Amino acid sequence: MSSLLSAEPEKIVGEMTVRPEFCTRPAVLHGGAIMAFADTLGALATIANLKDGASTTTIESKTNFIGAATVGSRVVGETTPLHRGGRTMVWQTRVTTIEGKLVAIVMQTQLLL
Repeated sequence: MSSLLSAEPEKIVGEMTVRPEFCTRPAVLHGGAIMAFADTLGALATIANLKDGASTTTIESKTNFIGAATVGSRVVGETTPLHRGGRTMVWQTRVTTIEGKLVAIVMQTQLLL
């Protein structure tokens, strides 16, 4: 992740610059890079909601790839809760280009430890 733009218990927003080493051919952001970006934001969102001394791990992640982002562009990830329980939390991350074009939607489940 290039930068964390905002961090609140209800929403985490981060930004990433698409670099060549994150891409497949022809210079399109790789799905694994999108998933890693979203997973980081989901983990940060969970941490923002944990009780003192607790930790978390991702136990499930699903990604729908919708559009492309190319080298040199920036993507924004916005993570919001779908469920915040005592044992698990489920987060949805919308990844868009800086212009607002949808790149992917990621849903992940975090186990609270």
